[in-house]
Amino acid sequence: MPPFSVKAFAKINLGLLITGKRPDAYHTLETIFAPINWYDVIGFEESEGVSMTCSNASLPVDDSNLCVRAAKSLRQFSGCETGVSMTLQKNVPFGAGLGGGSSDAATVLRVLNRLWKIDAPVSELHGLAVSLGADVPYFLEMQGLAFADGIGDRLEDLDLTLPYHIVTVFPEEHISTVWAYKNFYARFERSVPDLRGAARQLCLEGNREVFPLFENDFEPAVFDHFPAVREVKDALILNGSVFASLSGSGSAVYGFFEKEAAALSAMKAMPGHFRTNLTPPGFSMREN
Repeated sequence: MPPFSVKAFAKINLGLLITGKRPDAYHTLETIFAPINWYDVIGFEESEGVSMTCSNASLPVDDSNLCVRAAKSLRQFSGCETGVSMTLQKNVPFGAGLGGGSSDAATVLRVLNRLWKIDAPVSELHGLAVSLGADVPYFLEMQGLAFADGIGDRLEDLDLTLPYHIVTVFPEEHISTVWAYKNFYARFERSVPDLRGAARQLCLEGNREVFPLFENDFEPAVFDHFPAVREVKDALILNGSVFASLSGSGSAVYGFFEKEAAALSAMKAMPGHFRTNLTPPGFSMREN
């Protein structure tokens, strides 16, 4: 098979509510995942072993890399002895709360499942995906908006798309998920809003009154420790965003805009060294 490449799209979180802590120290949560048009590109070529190169020299390409781990876990799962040489064009910032690494891992599982003629159903790959990361099942199994609970691995396809131009901004702060879970301000006793219902009202009816329900529980602590991240959210709102929020554990922040011109203007208003991305209304990974 000749070499080929595949896009691995990132995500944002429309609301992220941390609801408790399990005995194994993992936290439970509820969130809405939504895809954005910011993507890495992974190249695949048949090879004897499993190897990888990356455009970003600061990212390891050994067995600690999620793409390599995904390939090797699939080989072990299937008994397949075929290898692959992968190239990763890393465009999605890491330490940003955009799920870039998780999307890369899911893409490797999906592509190699086909390339190596394993052809296992997605349901059988779910366990492999969870072992690689809590966000990996979303990228493996879904294309549009999805409700997630558990540790983020139990998914429900909402069959919705967002009716806004989405501006995503990376404030050049790398925030580890481990740090975020150690430092967020817990509110386990509060009443959790219905994120699924709110998403349906927003996407199907255009009801902007549901925006306050989409809180991100990482936001207060991240804003307290990383002022530049708070400033991005404030700037998005100042430049016409109807809603803005931290994505995941940060540091990326996104804003919803009704008009493309306003979205483009807001992107230009960001500091020049901040990376930005624009996602059109109705975006789905299914169509890209």
